[in-house]
Amino acid sequence: MSELNRDEQQPEAPPSAEAALRAGHSARARSAASRAAAVSRYIEQGEPGSAAAAQEVAWKAAHAARVSAQAVAVLAESAPAPAADSRCARNASASAAQAARMGQLHDGEGDADSDGEGDRGLAAAACRAALKASQAAAEAAKAGELGENTALNAAADDAEAAAVAAAVAAGWMRTGDDAPQVATGMRSTELMHMLHL
Repeated sequence: MSELNRDEQQPEAPPSAEAALRAGHSARARSAASRAAAVSRYIEQGEPGSAAAAQEVAWKAAHAARVSAQAVAVLAESAPAPAADSRCARNASASAAQAARMGQLHDGEGDADSDGEGDRGLAAAACRAALKASQAAAEAAKAGELGENTALNAAADDAEAAAVAAAVAAGWMRTGDDAPQVATGMRSTELMHMLHL
């Protein structure tokens, strides 16, 4: 039997615990960054409101999308480290929550109608879901857990999935669409501060 055949028959080594944790944190960070980018694009393509207010909302959404993308970039550039990876996912989710708030402002203030319908109600629900996802990601990354708590990570994954579903329902993003490309530019000082770098 040749060396090549022996190599082909050897089973692949299972991923390390750190690599497995990174996969989860990375997926959540990319999902949050996709939500932020989708909201920013939605606002850019939407009907403008009063000039100054609309520009500020669009700028803040674009900034949130950029910071979220920066968090994903930092995660991708570093070696697997659950604590740092979970902080990147937390920061991506926090920025996505900021973008969702801008999406709600763009669609008009207000909570759901009495029957739960209406664009403003859906926007408010999407904003609440984004905030819950951000809070769950922060719990998973909190001091003492180091991004390794299985239950907290699972809760953060579930909250992220709910935020995506709410963003789709609000019309901010569509299932199956490629995430809009966001130029990360220079790393924001708030991102580096949040990552303790």
